Parts: sequence; structure tokens; C-alpha cells
Amino acid sequence: MTCANNSCFRRVCCFACDCRHTVGQLYFISVCEQRATKMNSSSNASHVSPPAVVWAQRKDKILLTIQLENCSNPTIDIKDSSLYFKGKGGTGNVDHEVLMEFNKEIDPQACKHQATGREIIFVLMKKEESHGFWPRLLKDSKKVHYLKTDFDKWRDEDDSDVEEQEDFNLDEMMQSMGGLPGGAPPGLGQEEEDSDDEELPDLQQ
Repeated sequence: MTCANNSCFRRVCCFACDCRHTVGQLYFISVCEQRATKMNSSSNASHVSPPAVVWAQRKDKILLTIQLENCSNPTIDIKDSSLYFKGKGGTGNVDHEVLMEFNKEIDPQACKHQATGREIIFVLMKKEESHGFWPRLLKDSKKVHYLKTDFDKWRDEDDSDVEEQEDFNLDEMMQSMGGLPGGAPPGLGQEEEDSDDEELPDLQQ
């Protein structure tokens, strides 16, 4: 069982052709197409999905949470304009990966993160020239399915000073959860110690 044009028959497994083929040759072509379909399906199934991400912001920082349970030793790379995350966890304990390119620049040296067992919480400090409320988190305006607003932490730009004062305790709260790289904000503990020292003379009188 051969084709009148052998070179054309070799091509017909992958490309359409005008030659006439026997029933057996057409069956062979069909098998090739089925195998190609299975290979494409297998390739799509092995695609690494991004984890669920929620975010909120303040004038000077981004509050970002990656919602991935039981994720230990993830790979995290924070740069001026991006955050890369790869880790295993969630249902089925499978790999998740995402690269987020930000709308403006952040300060990697001042950024902090903490894994709680249920999620990974990030405090990403905006660079001074990036202060203010960003119109969106990502550089690309196209909506992505894995990213949503964190309404529990969200504040509008015109919110009151009282709400901003509550945000001042964010780093202290994170420290109580196990600590973040970089330590407490400068002067946070010193101010409390100084105030106690000033009150001691009054207690002695």
C-alpha cells in the first residue's frame, strides 16, 4: 500500500494534500491526527496554574496575599517592577506559578512577606516616586482571572486619618504572626520605651 507520490504521503500526516489515497492511508492519517490531539491535550494538562491572589493598597504600600494552603519553601523573587512566585500546595499539592509585573515600581529591600500555612502575605513598599494610589496593580490593563480585590483590607484614597492610623499597626500585627524579614518599623519599639522612662519619675513622686 503506497501513495503515487511518496514524499507527498509523508507530508499528508501533518498537512492537507491534493493526492488521492487508499482507505488504509486515510486511516493512517486519522491515527496521526488523533495522536497529535492527545499530545496537545497532555501539554495543556501539565500547564502550571497561577495561585489565587488578592490585593489592596495604601499611599505607600501594596498589601498582597497569595492564597495557597500548605505551601512550604516557595520560590519568591521580588524586583523593582515585579514579583515572581512558585510553590507547591493547595488541593492535590500541585505546583503553582505566577509572575506579576507591577503598574509602578516598588522597593524590594523594604518589602516583607510571611507564610501563615494558609497563605503568603506580602507588604510591598512603593518607591517614593510611586507613592499615591495606583490605578491598578499590574502593568498590563488586561484583566487576569487569578487576581481579585482584597475587600477586607481595601481603603479608598479619601478615607479618614483614623483608618490610616489603624494601618500604622500593620507591621506590628505581622510581627506577632511570626515576624517578617527586616524587623519592626524604625522607632516603633523605641518610642514605647522612651515614653515609659519619662513616666517613671511621676510614679515615684
